[in-house]
Amino acid sequence: MKFKFYFLVPVIALFNCKAKTIPLYIGTYTNGDSEGIYKLDFNTETGDLTNLQLTTSTENPSFITYSHNKKYLYSVGESNETISAFKIQKSGTLELLNTVTTHGGAPCHVSLNTDGTKFVVSNYMGGNIGIYKILEDGSISEASQVFDHNEADEKPAHAHSAKFYKDDLFVSDLGRNRFYQYKLVDNAYQLESKSIINIEGNPGPRHFEISKDGKFIYIINEYGGSITSIERTDTGFKQIDTDSTLDENYEGKNSCADIHLSKDERFLYASNRGENTIAVFERDNNNGTITKIQNISVEGNWPRNFTLDPTGKFLLVANRWSHNISVFSIDSSSGKLKFMHDAKIPEPVCLLF
Repeated sequence: MKFKFYFLVPVIALFNCKAKTIPLYIGTYTNGDSEGIYKLDFNTETGDLTNLQLTTSTENPSFITYSHNKKYLYSVGESNETISAFKIQKSGTLELLNTVTTHGGAPCHVSLNTDGTKFVVSNYMGGNIGIYKILEDGSISEASQVFDHNEADEKPAHAHSAKFYKDDLFVSDLGRNRFYQYKLVDNAYQLESKSIINIEGNPGPRHFEISKDGKFIYIINEYGGSITSIERTDTGFKQIDTDSTLDENYEGKNSCADIHLSKDERFLYASNRGENTIAVFERDNNNGTITKIQNISVEGNWPRNFTLDPTGKFLLVANRWSHNISVFSIDSSSGKLKFMHDAKIPEPVCLLF
């Protein structure tokens, strides 16, 4: 039996807040009650989530992203080694344009370059990344480049996320405990460094954020329960700090997942699976260091991905095992979070505004 949803929408909200709603697309795992990619209407004044809609049936769309003009949506198919392009209809439903292979098992992340002409897919089990061109009709080409991080007689690579910054392409590899750097040269990417810093032990670098000026990078470590802070210098990169994401009194198991900077970059947020919290850090915009100021319960279980809404007033968390999306208000002065309410949805793992 598939998941049943019931939303009670106040009449006042329907009339007063209709113009203030924006779509929230949700990527899920489809091993249980979920059928694919869903959409909710998010009210940017109240934080309410309403009108749940299945936009397309597809298998394990665990990471999704928009085209730059938000006319198209791209989704990995984690269980079948694919990336798909969809056209967004006026109704909010998704029309499949095409599907291509990712050339590696368990694709888990996709991100676009600055001008929206290319994107990069990270393959967790494949231990590689693929670069693709976005065509004029929103569809995607076959991979133009594939970079394999696996090496003989070494532990398996697990590429977990990648991002473009100007002519750089950075890749976080959880399996190899490396942070790769590629450079754009003559319209193709070339390996610049297998790791811009020496990552000791087995922290498991997973996702990362880059400051707008490109001077600082913040990596969340899945196994280490920590954030590694990196500064770009005139001669390369250097590690400036490592900070725990966990409450000092927490002693259980934990796997970090996601990380995001606030729009003004004064605050940094990170998710803990196990402790089941969002860690909030205050950031020094001058020297790039961070200081933890809060660990707050996600009011759910296993927060994989989270996002900040476009207004910067709310933070939403996808709790995979408790099948809910939790909504928090953000204090604009302190950056701290306060739980407001949640919405039920099966196995949410990626949230997209």
